[in-house]
This record gives sequence, structure tokens and C-alpha cells, in this order.
Amino acid sequence: MELISSAERNRLFESFTKDAFHLELRDDYSVPAEDGPYESWLRGEPVDYTYMAPWRQLIQHVTGAGKTVRRLRVVTEPHTPYIQWEHAATVHNEEAGEDIRWLPRHFLPDEVVFPLGGNDWWLFDDRLLAVGHFDADGRVLGSELIEAPQVVAECVRLRDLLWSLATPHREYKP
Repeated sequence: MELISSAERNRLFESFTKDAFHLELRDDYSVPAEDGPYESWLRGEPVDYTYMAPWRQLIQHVTGAGKTVRRLRVVTEPHTPYIQWEHAATVHNEEAGEDIRWLPRHFLPDEVVFPLGGNDWWLFDDRLLAVGHFDADGRVLGSELIEAPQVVAECVRLRDLLWSLATPHREYKP
């Protein structure tokens, strides 16, 4: 399996035409750029969110061009400290133009089976998947690109189902 880097995956935002959708299934992420801000948040200190500037600029550019960027977080309740921090920081994603919803794991329909080994994925224009792969410590290894029509169709179906069940960020009270 060939993996692309996070930077290469982010370049996919330059080529999609309508919609980018991210399904997040993990209750903890070990993203190196977040280590310091997350630790500050855990200690109750002010958090420097400047590390998010490149992402915010990218999303502002994309959504300013009329494209949508959506994110659905399937989370366990009660939340891990990381998800609590992520919820507190979501305002920055939304200010950039992302539409974010939350779905507690215990509200998942019984028939839901996550494709792609239960990994997170980005779906671009209902035609291309960038599937995230992680190491044993939760660090991102890279993304696998998949265009197989049956796999993409299953992810589109799952996205539509879960999005309809999820709660918009502003209404979700952990």
C-alpha cells in the first residue's frame, strides 16, 4: 500500500470541485503540531492556535470559492480529554468555513459497519478517498488514495446516513 503525506493529501483541496468530507472515528489523535497547544490546554493555560493558520487559510480559500468542507466526528461519551480539547478548539475550524457535526458512538445504528478497516477518511467529490493510516501510538503514517467505485459508493452512503444523524457543533453539548 502506497501512502501519501499529510501535505500531499492537503493538495487534494486544490483540485476538488464541490465537497470535501472528513469522517473521524478516533477518540485520540497524536498530531505533533498539536502536542504543545494540547498540553497547554490540559494545564488550563492559554492556547496558542497559530499552528492552525495554514489549515485555516486553506479552508478559507476553498470555502470562499463556494466549495463545502464538512467534518463528522464519531465520539465516545464520556469524552476523552483529547475530544474535550477538540470540541473547545472546533470554533477555529468553523470560523475558517468548515461545517462540523458530532455523533456519539452509542447513537450509531446497529447495522453500521465502517469500511476501510475503521480508519478515518476524506471523501472528495464523491469520487476519491484519502484513507488515514496510523501507527500503534496514534501518529499519522499517511493517507492511502482509493478510487474504487464500490468502496467510494459505500463511503458516500455511510456519510449521508451519519451526517443526517449527527448534531451540528453549535448544538452539541458534551
